[in-house]
Amino acid sequence: MKSIFPILILALVAFSCQPEEATGELPESLEEKKTLLREKQVALKTLSDEIKELQDAIAAQDPDAGDEGALVTAATVGRSDFASYVVLQGSVMADDLVDATAEVSGRITQLQVKEGDAVRRGQLIAVVDVEAIEKQKAELQTSLDLAKTVYERQKRLWDQNIGSEIQYLQAKNNMERLEKSLAAIDLQLSKNKVYAPSSGVVERLVLQAGEIASPGVPIVQILNTAELKVAADVPENYIRAVQRGERVDIAVPALGIEKNLPVSLIGKTVDPANRTFKVEVKLPNDPALKPNLLAEMKIRDYTEKDVIVISMDKVQQEVSGQRYVYVIDQDEEGNPVARKKNVTIGESYDGEVVIKEGLSGGERLILEGARGLADGQVIRITENANTNG
Repeated sequence: MKSIFPILILALVAFSCQPEEATGELPESLEEKKTLLREKQVALKTLSDEIKELQDAIAAQDPDAGDEGALVTAATVGRSDFASYVVLQGSVMADDLVDATAEVSGRITQLQVKEGDAVRRGQLIAVVDVEAIEKQKAELQTSLDLAKTVYERQKRLWDQNIGSEIQYLQAKNNMERLEKSLAAIDLQLSKNKVYAPSSGVVERLVLQAGEIASPGVPIVQILNTAELKVAADVPENYIRAVQRGERVDIAVPALGIEKNLPVSLIGKTVDPANRTFKVEVKLPNDPALKPNLLAEMKIRDYTEKDVIVISMDKVQQEVSGQRYVYVIDQDEEGNPVARKKNVTIGESYDGEVVIKEGLSGGERLILEGARGLADGQVIRITENANTNG
């Protein structure tokens, strides 16, 4: 441990010799901050070089001091597949919103449901007053009775060869026309009840009891919750990253639901307002799911096979911008030392980065304790493991 004290003394002397800087807030402009950062990095590198030089001098004069090395952990670097993802905000939506409408005009006398009620297909929703149609039926019935009497008399006369054929045919046609009109009225009277066109939940009451319903005007809107989906707006630069049928990760944070499901629909157009296109994923039936819940869609946008992947925080950077890592090597005496390896990085995601050049796999990468090491510095390994990155 005696070799540590000269190092600490040198570090203190080096920092004490630096010109005093005003303490307080950092420079305001970006250029001043970058300049200050470069100055600090140069100072750190200079100090590290001086420490390394001092360590070498101490090791040469005091062989016992060489046994004391920096404490590090290491792991063997392997090759693996790499993938990066984009996480998009979406929402749970119903795939089917239908209207329950009346087929005849009239005042709503009964409304059997309220908002939030669960209904099944064919369930009675409302009853419409058809008093005006009933009066029309009564008038038609009276006319039909008279037409039948006229027809029967004309038929008896025609059978006796009395009267003209045209009178007989007119009477018959008038009776048949009124019979068809009465049948149409009966059909309208049977339409005074409004039934649910599909199963679901009453999302909205458009009309209330006492209001006038008309054909084509919805009385209630029914949301079919049996078929839900997650819809998200995907930026156009990811248009090649997602295909119909490709599986994506879906999460509903409020319910703790996570599923891997295929894409069911991709929009055919790009919204010119926000440069996005629609992507939808159908959800399996789950009573806990509700429309308008927030959801997340995780789409894989980049993949690479059989590459070196390591933790991003193990990659250091010099003042010049060159990136490097430390691996374990041996000196001439067979002692473990830290060896600096310049690397070129590629894609990164979730704290991991692809190493394009500098590592080939099988190296023992220094993990903990890599910060502050110098190239060729003697180290002590406290933990060794195998890793794929």
